Amino acid sequence: MHIEGARLHNLKNVSLTIPKQKLVVVTGLSGSGKSTLVLDTLHRESHRQYMEAWGVATAGVSRPSVDSITGLSPSVSVDQRPAGRGPRSTVGTATEVFTYLRLLWSRIGVRPCPNCGAEIPPSYAHAPEGDEEADEGGVEAGAEGEGAACPHCSAPVPALVMGSFSFNKPAGACPSCTGLGEVIRVDVRTLVDEESSVAAGAVRGWPRQLVERNLPLLRAAARHYDLTFDTDAPVAELAVSSRDLLLYGVESPEFRSHLPVPGIEPPATVSAGRFEGVVTAFMRRYADRVDDTAYRQKAERSMVKETCGACAGTRLRAESRAVTVHGLGITDASRLPLDELADWVAELKAFSTGDEWRFAEPVVADLEERVRRLVDTGVGYLTLDQSSTSLSAGESQRLRLAALLGSGLTGMLYVLDEPTIGLHPADTARLIDVLRRLRDLGNTVLVIEHDLDVLWAADHVVDIGPGAGRDGGRVVAEGTPEEVAATEGSVTGAYLSGRLQHPVRKQRPLSSAELVVRGARAHNLGDVTVRIPLGRLVTVTGPSGSGKSTLILDVLGRVAHQRLDPPRVLSMSTVAPGEHDGIDGWEHLDRVVTIDQEPISRLPRSNAATYADVFTPVRELFAAQEAARSRGLTPAAFSFNVPGGRCERCEGAGVLAVHMHFLPAVEVRCPGCRGRRFRSEVLAVRYDGYDIAEVLAATVDEALTVFRGVRQIATRLQRLSDVGLGYLPLGQPATTISGGEAQRLKLAKELGRRTTGRTLYLLDEPTTGLHAADTARLLDVLQRLVDAGHSVVTIEHNLDVMRASDWIIDLGPEGGAGGGLVVAEGTPEQVADAVAEGTTGSRTGGFLREGVRTMSRGSG
Repeated sequence: MHIEGARLHNLKNVSLTIPKQKLVVVTGLSGSGKSTLVLDTLHRESHRQYMEAWGVATAGVSRPSVDSITGLSPSVSVDQRPAGRGPRSTVGTATEVFTYLRLLWSRIGVRPCPNCGAEIPPSYAHAPEGDEEADEGGVEAGAEGEGAACPHCSAPVPALVMGSFSFNKPAGACPSCTGLGEVIRVDVRTLVDEESSVAAGAVRGWPRQLVERNLPLLRAAARHYDLTFDTDAPVAELAVSSRDLLLYGVESPEFRSHLPVPGIEPPATVSAGRFEGVVTAFMRRYADRVDDTAYRQKAERSMVKETCGACAGTRLRAESRAVTVHGLGITDASRLPLDELADWVAELKAFSTGDEWRFAEPVVADLEERVRRLVDTGVGYLTLDQSSTSLSAGESQRLRLAALLGSGLTGMLYVLDEPTIGLHPADTARLIDVLRRLRDLGNTVLVIEHDLDVLWAADHVVDIGPGAGRDGGRVVAEGTPEEVAATEGSVTGAYLSGRLQHPVRKQRPLSSAELVVRGARAHNLGDVTVRIPLGRLVTVTGPSGSGKSTLILDVLGRVAHQRLDPPRVLSMSTVAPGEHDGIDGWEHLDRVVTIDQEPISRLPRSNAATYADVFTPVRELFAAQEAARSRGLTPAAFSFNVPGGRCERCEGAGVLAVHMHFLPAVEVRCPGCRGRRFRSEVLAVRYDGYDIAEVLAATVDEALTVFRGVRQIATRLQRLSDVGLGYLPLGQPATTISGGEAQRLKLAKELGRRTTGRTLYLLDEPTTGLHAADTARLLDVLQRLVDAGHSVVTIEHNLDVMRASDWIIDLGPEGGAGGGLVVAEGTPEQVADAVAEGTTGSRTGGFLREGVRTMSRGSG
């Protein structure tokens, strides 16, 4: 494949030849232009040419800024989009493996008779037509099928069909949770301070006037039922009947269960005591305004999701759960790690009779192949019942890789964007094997990646740089990994060859303070007790699925936010902490910050500058210029989000949407402002030669040079540069910022807050998307936090972060059911030495030992 003159974004007229039927890795610093070259240029043009070859109109697909691209193959982008966003999507439905299980259970499943309890053998009948709907949608009407008679008591029983085992259809879904596996209840603590009395303002949402209005209503309601309600007593000391009256109201089953005479009618009017109840009123308002996103998000802070008691979270009704195949229910099979499920499926033939196998064989053959492919891509620790929304970006990508392995296509171009995200070094070797298998099928595998093991495994490496943003966009080195490693001027080559290495921390802070998590047993955690030293950089690591996120985010993080956040900020209390006995050591902390990879905003008008609080002082600076004062321009005039200084033709967007018949809408540059968003009189105001539109187009590092003398702006820009975001344009829309970039934006914002030095920072894989050189800058920032007395806990697989840590907690020894234990803990040297002496099952320690990266060199 030959690229000539690629000029999109920061690419500097790049010309490049990419060999076919090879494993090719494109690397470089964050923001150097890798994604622009691979995704926005090569993949996009392949897609456009393929559509054109089929005679499909391509007017809505513009040609990228490139002179020519020849020799292209049809391409498939294996990105990191979630496998499913809906609450009903699971690993099983997203991969279609659960569909095969439903078919198997409906064909050869055995169940007890609902009348006599005797075992009813399978009918070996095919599922009726029209019952093969996909699992991913909402609850649909599944066919019940014709009934049959119990061979023991002749009682009629409904036929087993695929819909009987779908939680998306009434025939199979648990009626209590409608197949969601969860129910939502209100967290009363967020609505009522039970240590206070109602008269003293215990109900948090009641202003004083409402308190005075509701006090006589509560007393009247109590009198109506011949009860007493002490409005001056703390809520926690009220009788259960009085507490339920306050919370749920006179018409609720909770309150009416306390009445001595159940048939007493409620008061006829509100003034007579027809009190609605705090929780009941809250849920009514929530239902009335469920379409109001802002209100819904605020209200959901007071809600807690709990496992459905009726189905124990399995999503299926009891009758469906009772059906077994060789003693195993379909919910039990869904809870097996995929590698264990693969073994069970492989043994089915030995368990089956002749008739059973005749009906099961075609299903089992496809089922076995699909499950094995998933195991081969490194997600064998996942279970089919795991929600798709809980998957990491890397896990979602590997699920798609598994589907590609079974496609049998050749001559394709597969494009992957950082497939090692979320992978432990031990799992990376399996991923490399999958990539090579795709290549060996006769395909070209093009990977955007920073991981040095993947670079060493490549047939061909392309290094883009030398820097980021406007300092990038050139091919610095290309060739075999050895050739790139020997290239002077290539930062990637310097790390590949070992000329550049992350320094190991020689002096570690000493502190006796620690958090102790006792008896953590959420998900796959094996009742572990973990010591987390405070005032240090602590890395929690282990194979994918070993329990890292469960321990740090689901247990420690949720408890920390409930303990340390003020009541008005209890945003993480919507989900109860993972099961554990307790956590000691809170007296050493006064604040917790969780910095994850959730988007900073879903609004396209939000950008890096607005989120990092840079744009406001910039607008104030421009409004202070003489040219602005003479025109009467205020800081608001330099905002594209409000009328005044913005271009009203495009309302500050810079583009206009042109709606095309039968085609997607196309965005064109606004002819009024020519894409610059502002009116001409606003653009006439300059600071150091830059107008406001040029400031938004500038990268963080470029703007740092412009505003070096303005302390309020420069300090905020410097924090962005320190976390490796110097290449990011200030005006880049928030919707186009990656998860790793969003996390570093949040970290930069936190660096600017005034703290007491007693903050606990929890970070989830902060090196996502970072080149080794960018990781060095991030480590410097994290160590500055520790030096200031804070505690930093990272979930991480990056070996450089591990080596630079003060303490490592290694979970494992495997993922899923084979994980959940602490297999090693201590300094990096102690973890590595313990493995060398053979005293632990840690897989991490072996990789921490010197020279481990060379193991993969030349193994292709």
